[in-house]
Amino acid sequence: MLVGTVSACSDDDGGAADPGPDRGSGGLLSTDLAVEVDPDEPTAPSEFDVRPGTEEVTVTGVEPEQRLSLVDADGRRMVVLHADKYGQAHFSYLPDELAEFKTGARAKLPTDQGYVVPAGKGYTIRLEDSEPVQVTEPFEVWGFDDHPDPSWYDDQTGTIGPSGDETDWFGYVTMRDGVQLSINVRLPGPVADGPYPTVIEYSGYGPSNPDSTEPGSMIAALLGFATVGVNMRGSGCSGGVFDVFNVAQQVDGYDTVEAIARQPWVKGNQVGMVGLSYSGITQLYTAATQPPSLAAITPLSVIREPWLQQWPGGVYNGGFTRQWLAERDNQSSAGGTSWVQKRLDGGDETCESHQELREQNIDFEAFGKSLVQRPDLADVRDLSKLVSNIEVPVFLSGAWQDEQTGPQFTDMLGNFTASEDANFTLFNGRHPDGYTPEVLSRWFEFLQFYLVEQVPNLDDGLRAASPTVFGDFFGTPDLEFAEDRFDQYLPDQYDAALAAYQAEPAVRVIFERGVGGVTGSPIGLYETTYDTWPPTDVEEVSFHLGGDGTLSTAPPSGEGVDRFLNDPESAEVDFFGEAGYQLLVPTWDFDWRNWSEGDAASYVTEPFTESVVLGGGGYVELFMKVPGASADVQATLTIIRPDGTEWLITSGLLRLSDRAVAATSEGLRIDRTFSAADAEDMPDDEFASAKVSIPGFAQAFRPGDRLRLTVSSPGRDFGAWTFANSGEADEVRDIAWGGDLASRLVVGRLPGVVVPDGEPWPCPSLRGQACRPYEALQNTPAG
Repeated sequence: MLVGTVSACSDDDGGAADPGPDRGSGGLLSTDLAVEVDPDEPTAPSEFDVRPGTEEVTVTGVEPEQRLSLVDADGRRMVVLHADKYGQAHFSYLPDELAEFKTGARAKLPTDQGYVVPAGKGYTIRLEDSEPVQVTEPFEVWGFDDHPDPSWYDDQTGTIGPSGDETDWFGYVTMRDGVQLSINVRLPGPVADGPYPTVIEYSGYGPSNPDSTEPGSMIAALLGFATVGVNMRGSGCSGGVFDVFNVAQQVDGYDTVEAIARQPWVKGNQVGMVGLSYSGITQLYTAATQPPSLAAITPLSVIREPWLQQWPGGVYNGGFTRQWLAERDNQSSAGGTSWVQKRLDGGDETCESHQELREQNIDFEAFGKSLVQRPDLADVRDLSKLVSNIEVPVFLSGAWQDEQTGPQFTDMLGNFTASEDANFTLFNGRHPDGYTPEVLSRWFEFLQFYLVEQVPNLDDGLRAASPTVFGDFFGTPDLEFAEDRFDQYLPDQYDAALAAYQAEPAVRVIFERGVGGVTGSPIGLYETTYDTWPPTDVEEVSFHLGGDGTLSTAPPSGEGVDRFLNDPESAEVDFFGEAGYQLLVPTWDFDWRNWSEGDAASYVTEPFTESVVLGGGGYVELFMKVPGASADVQATLTIIRPDGTEWLITSGLLRLSDRAVAATSEGLRIDRTFSAADAEDMPDDEFASAKVSIPGFAQAFRPGDRLRLTVSSPGRDFGAWTFANSGEADEVRDIAWGGDLASRLVVGRLPGVVVPDGEPWPCPSLRGQACRPYEALQNTPAG
């Protein structure tokens, strides 16, 4: 029987489901079942439960190991799954050719080369091992653009509320396919004193944990907002199958916004979203589905897309990303966190009923690792493609040196083309720095304008208390909210204040955070603004690699080849010292190791004679020759100060077989498909051009400073990222320079920045930027 679903409203004409790729008439792999269903075979109505959803179908109520087939409207079997030990199976990923698979206990995904269940009508499920075969009534699977009629959400009005006079309660919200997500609501006061401006924090961590509050919700609550923490499907006490950022989780965001916004305690029947990292990323996915009741989003410290996060530049991220995905897999298992187990021990029957389906969760870390080349299937989770759907106002912040999520997000900032007001705050810094007052002061303004709809005015008591709160969190005593920037406007002058706010440039860039106050404090020394990122009037500058390790805007007079050797052991080396990675301490303990002679190639400019700000992203075009089909290469930019201290700026990575540049590349931005079709072996015994993309950054150089480019195998120059390096130790890597093989660094010169005179920076001090005494490196000529 079909359970827990509503009818989708779409522009579809109700035609049959797209059967996906042509699997042929006899494409059998490991099953004795034919692709085509025998239309004359006797069948019986199904006695098991089927829950169709968005690009997925869940079956419960059969016997363990029984075989279930998903059949399309044309009567073709798409995949055959064996039920797990609880009699369940979850259809989501489909093989290109019919095959049969076991499920449960972190079973391998059906395929890493297939596709997901296409949206459409006319699907059925067959219980192949029953006599006669049981078959469901035809059902519909929804797609990204399909949504329930608004009246379905209207029916949930008043259903999410306290049982008494509580201002803090745990509960569940129902999704379009009947799956229930666990939530925790916290109001500033009694329901009767509402309604309240309300924000949602949505992730797979513990936002619905009744005994703990996520930082974004905690800050919002202190500022007078009602907060709703929501666990994504398959996590916490929520139902459903966990699949990182899949379309089902994306449209769950839509359903959550629409259901919460209709509650009587929500002011204006519209909500905002808050959160950093996981709960920042989910805001982008949710907003891309365009929920009508979403007022604004505030994503902090986000990614560009999951595949690139696991394979930056095509190089496997065996550090933070691998660990993060493995932790998600573990925590989304049955009773995978202590707070969920506490709910189970306390008799939460709904939470208990959701745990068995966790048997169907996939090992996403292993699956992602198997996707050596980027499949087209990754597009549905690619935020750089999805953010163009976002229409609501956006406040986004991020650090060039974010040790966890990285700086790739900067490549998509030009894609927020539909947002009515997109605001970006960019800076040198670390992963949690979106929660510093330098950023939060503007975050508060944004929410006051677009959610509360009033002139921003921070409570004096909160402002007075902020140094203590922020000091306890970040470990420095000099942090507090900025002064109100719109206090010249009276409360009834909201429209004028909003107009002034919207007239401001969209991009704010903060420089040299860490030396603007107490050493290591997240306070910038100066800042500038632009209308776009990168700025439209950025000037491209080429620095040419030359002999004796020179790096110059003038091409070298001669030509030559430098050589370094592959060092696979460095792939697992980060830049932290004995103290290791500490998230919130003001300054990090560094052990940022220099390369030995012959293990890297180094190129350094002459000292700058005037102040200049470089950034905007860029690339290093290297003419390289390697002995095999491919090699992993790292290009790192650093600044050498007159006092002899070297500071990390940023690094780019590239698997050389993925050097093909996509047609969508523009200016300083290099796009790649990383697809198997575009992969190309390096030529035998000859040089080939490879452009290593340099992610977004902004770095000031004063007179006497020098710019350094170091080319090596991956490793050493990252914090939480380490790598699985390809190739054998001491494999040769040759870089040509000069003449027709003119390797060069291309970056932008940023306009309009007034760089103040500066004292030497204490090492360590700059947020997110490793430092060490500079050591010159003599390049090794090839041969």
